[in-house]
Amino acid sequence: MTELTVVGPRPTISDLAPQQLAAWLTARGEPAYRARQILRGIHRPEVGGFADLSDLPVALRNALAADFRFSAIAATHVIGADSGRTAKAVHELHDGQRIESVLMRTPARGRSAERTTICISSQAGCAVGCPFCATGQAGFGRQLTPGEIVDQVLHWHRAPWLALGRDWRPGDHTGHYNIVFMGMGEPLANANRVFEAVRLLNDPERLDIGARHITVSTSGVVTGIERMVTELPQVNLAISLHAPVDAVRDELVPLNRKWKVAELIAAGRGFAERTGRRVSLEYVMIDGLNDTPELASALGDLAAGWLSHVNLIPLNPTPGSPWSGSPRKRIDAFAAVIRARGVPITIRDTRGRDIEAACGQLHAQLAGRDLPRPEVAMLAGVPMAPAVRGTPG
Repeated sequence: MTELTVVGPRPTISDLAPQQLAAWLTARGEPAYRARQILRGIHRPEVGGFADLSDLPVALRNALAADFRFSAIAATHVIGADSGRTAKAVHELHDGQRIESVLMRTPARGRSAERTTICISSQAGCAVGCPFCATGQAGFGRQLTPGEIVDQVLHWHRAPWLALGRDWRPGDHTGHYNIVFMGMGEPLANANRVFEAVRLLNDPERLDIGARHITVSTSGVVTGIERMVTELPQVNLAISLHAPVDAVRDELVPLNRKWKVAELIAAGRGFAERTGRRVSLEYVMIDGLNDTPELASALGDLAAGWLSHVNLIPLNPTPGSPWSGSPRKRIDAFAAVIRARGVPITIRDTRGRDIEAACGQLHAQLAGRDLPRPEVAMLAGVPMAPAVRGTPG
């Protein structure tokens, strides 16, 4: 593959709408059909730069390289875990902001085919400020553009250690990718750009990822949930609840001071009723804080009687946090109370803990450390860097 060169203030090709690219081509005297050709080409997994678009004239490839970035990602550091089934990346963007994405591969079980889930960021940092979250502790940098969001998926799509997608061609459906907006940032605080990124990921001329394979998570932006009902009705919704009563949720999720639990659950129920899509209630289990039998009963009451699913997540502790994860015995007891209400419930697998895969943790580890350039970390075929432990040198 060709080396990626990402310099200067050029726009990223992933951010361009077809009509914008068509206008650029027209100004150069090129036929408009080249826009479709270019956009389809850059989503082929074997393409690592504009020079690899061999169906284009050399002069046009050079002009693209001069006017656009091939990727918004200027540098990447990747570590792996779980025998290669989990990998986490810190991506450095053109302006020095750093974001994270995670790849998780689930082996085939019974009738279920192998799945690949890619967890992506929607903001550099996060302004919500949840105290148990490493991203929240780091503060807010800026909003990501649609192209910067999509390029996180393309990073994994092009990665040589991801054999899936090797035979993909434009127009093929890449249903083996599940995309979850559960990385850094609050997606519905960047709704316009996140919604556009969803459309780009869903575009048949690009990655063609089905809307039902995409999940948008929110810590409680009720107005954004209401927009999803009309603008993204086929996309899945996950609500980061973490507590079923305001007194506890005010402490864990500061956004709860604006939209209380009752209003948030009402919005979730409305989404489920109007779209027919099941809503996931995400719940981080924190020892001695939100894992009591009383709160289990309250959560069961909130989740019962509508199209919901509870997802219990053992806390992955962050440096400086006073909290730790609930013991498995207490998680099981908590789950039993909810299950008795007839509510579907899952206890999430604690994958990636050895690489501190909770959102924001790897970013914190690598603060102040140079990241490998993409041509070193990815295109040269290095599968994964060893796990980083402690403070990077």
